[in-house]
Amino acid sequence: MSSRKPASTKAKSLTVKQATFDLLRAFGIKKVFGNPGSTELPFLSEWPDDIDYVLGLQEASVVGMADGYAQATRNAGFVNLHSAAGVGNALGNIYTAHRNQTPLVITAGQQARSILPLQAFLYAERASEFPRPYVKYSVEPARAEDVPAAIARAYYTAMQPPCGPTFVSVPIDDWTHPVQSVTARQVSREIGPDAKAMKELVTALAASKHPALVIGPSVDRAGAVDLMVKLAEKTKAAVWVSPFSARCSFPERHPQFTGFLHASPGQLSDALRAYDLVVVIGAPVFTFHVEGHASIFDGPTTIFQITEDPDAAAVTPSGTSIIATMKPALAMLLDMLPDTKRTAPAGRTLPSAPAATDPIAVEFLLHCLANAMPDDAALVEEVPSHRPAMQKFMPMRGQDSFYTMSSGGLGYSLPAAVGMALGRDKGRTVCLIGDGSAMYSIQALWTAAQRKLPLTIVVINNSGYGAMRSFSQVMQVRNVPGLDLPGIDFVKIAEGHGCDAVRVARSSELVPALKRALAHKGTSLVEVVVDSAVQLLYAQKS
Repeated sequence: MSSRKPASTKAKSLTVKQATFDLLRAFGIKKVFGNPGSTELPFLSEWPDDIDYVLGLQEASVVGMADGYAQATRNAGFVNLHSAAGVGNALGNIYTAHRNQTPLVITAGQQARSILPLQAFLYAERASEFPRPYVKYSVEPARAEDVPAAIARAYYTAMQPPCGPTFVSVPIDDWTHPVQSVTARQVSREIGPDAKAMKELVTALAASKHPALVIGPSVDRAGAVDLMVKLAEKTKAAVWVSPFSARCSFPERHPQFTGFLHASPGQLSDALRAYDLVVVIGAPVFTFHVEGHASIFDGPTTIFQITEDPDAAAVTPSGTSIIATMKPALAMLLDMLPDTKRTAPAGRTLPSAPAATDPIAVEFLLHCLANAMPDDAALVEEVPSHRPAMQKFMPMRGQDSFYTMSSGGLGYSLPAAVGMALGRDKGRTVCLIGDGSAMYSIQALWTAAQRKLPLTIVVINNSGYGAMRSFSQVMQVRNVPGLDLPGIDFVKIAEGHGCDAVRVARSSELVPALKRALAHKGTSLVEVVVDSAVQLLYAQKS
């Protein structure tokens, strides 16, 4: 009597690394941003042809590039950093990604598990604690076979509104460990609003005589600017931009566009004093930068908020908060709102074109840049001392046209512009940056030049930290050291990184230089020497 052996069911062996790459493909992740180190070599070896490794020359630039790319593609950026030292270098832009609500999956190498108890060179003690509290999820998996599932969880968490960075620490010897495959899943991301709360908002809007909408970055992040315009036109409300909005969520030439709210409690309250109803959409209530009394909270004005961020709703000091993502909330509100007989208020009046002067006034530079930029260009900005002038002379078109950092930390926008240029399907990316800001992550120029990206960097050189000069005046403090930055030659720096570059010091040279740079096939830089005078960012302290 013979017995038949069962057919072999031995599965093809799979490593942690192979399982991770399968997940990246399933998630639609086509690029990995990194700066390599020894603890990452097993992950980087035999790199696959279908995933692009984007090299940055310092970890802050790596994370900034991944942030810009994630915002352009509306998918999580995947980052690979070098152990604790690399995470430390990157922390400033990890914080910015947290404030920007940008989805990132950040991995970092860790020493081999067998020598971790010996405090080996390049080991990270309590690695998952290092980037907290500025990541939504952080883990060093207990076992090598848990790594793919941890990376999957990190992706789902990063992509869930409000989006943000996540972190997984991976010991060097985990990547070659055998593992079962992890199947990518669908996780819904839209959250519908509470119907009762929406009815109360509709009732308040219908009864209001002078409503205002305060619009924040979540609208543009959600791709909902067209819905926002329809809502504004149906309500016939005045439209303001929330303080420090990092995106353009409403066309700034629209006839109902009223202006930009200050991050000063007193100035913001004065701007909103005339309205009986304020509806804040996709923004906190409110982001302040200086002290003062916010009379808006103890006056007669009714406040409603629509936000996808429960933490933002929890800290709102007054009014009703509705937690929902932008598209379902705006669609429901549009559907429920009756027509109104209100007359739409007049929007802001744009200033006349500034005159050409020498030395070059920053207002003239911004006006010329706005006219020279192609219609489909995107602007990535880091000129905090010139933001009021930029808001006057560079009105943005709306959806996917403007990006900056929500954190206040410099060193973001240059690498973010590189990532943006990598991620956008078409059109030129323009980085408008100050001389002080540019020096934080200047090495991002190399990545742009190597890849011949359609990117133009305009450096506003006022030979110092203009925002700090302005704050010195606002706070009435004198003799502050460290505000001047003489002797930096951005043309030589850019050329040394492989970029086309030119310096402009006379107004007659400006327009030709901008046109040439914007038409350049590849990465270009224009250094513009401007008048060192700066505008007061807030009212002077009394």
